[in-house]
Amino acid sequence: MPESKSRKKKDVPSKPTPPVAAKPQGGNPRWLVPTMLGLMLIGLAWIVLYYLTAPGMGLPIPALGGWNLAVGFVFIIAGFGLTTRWK
Repeated sequence: MPESKSRKKKDVPSKPTPPVAAKPQGGNPRWLVPTMLGLMLIGLAWIVLYYLTAPGMGLPIPALGGWNLAVGFVFIIAGFGLTTRWK
């Protein structure tokens, strides 16, 4: 059986490409992780404090009533929002 001849590609001179400057690989800012964890822990502590204290003690903020849960969850959500910046 006859063998096929291999085809040679023509050498096309390519234009030299200028070197691309790489983005600096910066890490996390120093404040990110402590702030992220702090917000999550403050939110958790706020909710736990609200559930564990008696209504007459006035903790965490008595005027808010049930909205104390929303305040705790806002802290937690803000902490989770900072996790999107973590590299």
